[in-house]
Amino acid sequence: MRTPHATRPDLWPLRFISVEAMSGVVLLAAAAIALAAANSPLSHAYEALWQRRLSFGVPLLSAYDLRFWVNDGLMTVFFLLVGLEIRREIHDGSLSNPRIATLPIMAAAGGVLVPALLYIFVCIPVGSTPLMRRGWAIPTATDIAFAVGVLSLIPRVPPALRMLLLTLAIADDVAAILIIALFYSGGIAPAQLLLVAAGIVLVLLLQALSVQSALAYVLPGAVVWIGLLHAGVHPTLTGVVLGLMTPVTAVFGLRTRQRPRPLAAPSVRNQVDPPRTPEPPVVRVEDMLHPYVAFGIMPLFAFANAGVSLKGLDLGGATPLAVVMGIVLGLVLGKPIGIVLAAVAAVRLKLTELPDGVRCRELVLLGILGGIGFTMSIFIANLAFEEWRVLAAAKFGVLVGSALAAALALTLARSKSAALARQG
Repeated sequence: MRTPHATRPDLWPLRFISVEAMSGVVLLAAAAIALAAANSPLSHAYEALWQRRLSFGVPLLSAYDLRFWVNDGLMTVFFLLVGLEIRREIHDGSLSNPRIATLPIMAAAGGVLVPALLYIFVCIPVGSTPLMRRGWAIPTATDIAFAVGVLSLIPRVPPALRMLLLTLAIADDVAAILIIALFYSGGIAPAQLLLVAAGIVLVLLLQALSVQSALAYVLPGAVVWIGLLHAGVHPTLTGVVLGLMTPVTAVFGLRTRQRPRPLAAPSVRNQVDPPRTPEPPVVRVEDMLHPYVAFGIMPLFAFANAGVSLKGLDLGGATPLAVVMGIVLGLVLGKPIGIVLAAVAAVRLKLTELPDGVRCRELVLLGILGGIGFTMSIFIANLAFEEWRVLAAAKFGVLVGSALAAALALTLARSKSAALARQG
């Protein structure tokens, strides 16, 4: 079946919005089922499923558990779709203006700094310990999949706001990767980045040869993915890299093409429809991947990661309670305050500008959505804390903070919709 891009461009936004809204419902339902399973008598079976190790016989790859293949494998396709959307918007959309494109990057910087400071500020009065201070990076993260899922449930969202959220979340993920590499791991292995460079060169070579088949780019993409994995960088960034490299015109490569001569005007009896313009790869691949990502990969991601067990949770001690409060306040208050202040300051200093349809209320909504930390925050918590009581408290704080951020975003959107209805 042909995609709406090639047939009815006016219907494509309606189709896109309906798919996004339904996928958001499926995503949250999968998350709720996983959370219930992890705190029920089925918890052992649930965890055993995701701990099952698989090896596909790929060179340079060891056996990893099923959750790894979902989070680091399938989610690469999700990040590819995000990269394609951003690439298209940079070409002829809301991010085509460099002054607008820099706005989410600056906002992301504020969204990392303020939550970290707020977490430390909360922990100091109760006697901050080195153990407690290791959690400062937990509320700095944004879960792009869940944030987009919640955004899809909000009606009448300016398209530019979605692009700002996607770009902000990617910048946030890059910052989280750098934080993990510098403060929670042995660092990045620079030698492995040569493998990444080799994969990128292969992609550029195929594009120079005007190779149109998307399957031809799977092998160099796998080379980039393996290189990032061994370098200590989250391999899902492969999707962003490949998405941003995807051509935005149907004709690309180094081969020169002569422009066809204009034909004489045909008679009315012999007049035929002009040939349909081929779709650029960025549109074709995006259309192909969107339903699979929306209804397959994202719900599976939610089911694999939302199952956080709260067994053993004890908030009686000062340290667990301070960790929970620091994380919740960092996500619910620190994220929107940092994002909004950084964005407003950048606009006031004329370093950037707001896109059409985005005003102060939309910036607040963007900041609140940035507070949905969830998976990346839990990942950092696992690196920060080894003591099980503190780790359980940190995971509980992430769940509460992310849920409150999502609820606040939906409440703000509902109040806006009610105000518009009254005006109408």
